[in-house]
Amino acid sequence: MTQTDSKALYKSGMGKFVRQDFAGAVEDFNQALALDPEFGDVYQALAHAYEKLGDLDAALAAGQRAAQCNPDDFLVHTSLSILYQRKGLIPQAESEKAIAAQLQHRR
Repeated sequence: MTQTDSKALYKSGMGKFVRQDFAGAVEDFNQALALDPEFGDVYQALAHAYEKLGDLDAALAAGQRAAQCNPDDFLVHTSLSILYQRKGLIPQAESEKAIAAQLQHRR
């Protein structure tokens, strides 16, 4: 398996996500991460898929990993802020929101 395979699985997962097959998307995303555990965009997509499935704990864990892989991506921090807010973790949500705003301002 190669990086190309992980990208193909990511694209397949995104297609399933668009078709609202969130469980299928999670499967593809996890397979992509097994091939490339540093593929930050996959963690971001995985967080959204878990959120759609109602698993906020898994969504938050994936979002946190996305932020580790892509620390300068303001969208990652924005998503993480929303997930923290949905979990009722307001101080963490505000912190991520501030990071996102700072990163967006730098652009």
